[in-house]
Amino acid sequence: MIDVVQQINAVRRQVGGRVLEAGEARAVVVSQTYPTTADDLWDACTNPERIPRWFLPVSGDLKEGGRYQLEGNAGGVVERCDPPKSFTATWEFGGNVSWIEVRVADEGGERARLELEHLALINDEALQFWDQFGPGATGVGWDLGLIGLTLHLGGDAEAAVDPAAVEAWTTSEEGKRFVALASEKWRDANIAAGTAGEAAAQAAADRTTAFYTGQPET
Repeated sequence: MIDVVQQINAVRRQVGGRVLEAGEARAVVVSQTYPTTADDLWDACTNPERIPRWFLPVSGDLKEGGRYQLEGNAGGVVERCDPPKSFTATWEFGGNVSWIEVRVADEGGERARLELEHLALINDEALQFWDQFGPGATGVGWDLGLIGLTLHLGGDAEAAVDPAAVEAWTTSEEGKRFVALASEKWRDANIAAGTAGEAAAQAAADRTTAFYTGQPET
């Protein structure tokens, strides 16, 4: 499906914080450069006909003020849109509300960078979840999503995602290896940000890997 090590190394992962109108938030950031123009990358991330080819079917009104829904996943409201540079939207799932901000930058030479920041308010429930799983709970999910975008922009742009094939790969040995490596990278980002010590970050990464792979913690 994809070169696991190459994809792991192609993604930059950061952990940080922001102050939103609603309060202080913790941020998980992923970014990757793709062999395409900024306009094409923006279109891949905002065009309702292209999003299902690498991510999930989406419905709704994909413009500022519009509400969207990803099939079987999150929905929300597009709060701000500045094409072809960035958009911000709420990410409403399981009764919780967080935010995503997607930014696209032209890097020249038919190359463009996508940066996605996922922010969640800091409260007692969020801190408990963070202590248990760390940034990888959110970060590994986006890592898996970026695989789809890598394949979409690097291969057949017209081909649709095959959910059965994705599920089969995710539970394969290669898929489990990818998750484990991504969890390790989020462990390192957690430590570098000072949001957890080495032992706590490792324990959280182990729990994240176990969750995504369906395997018992080691």
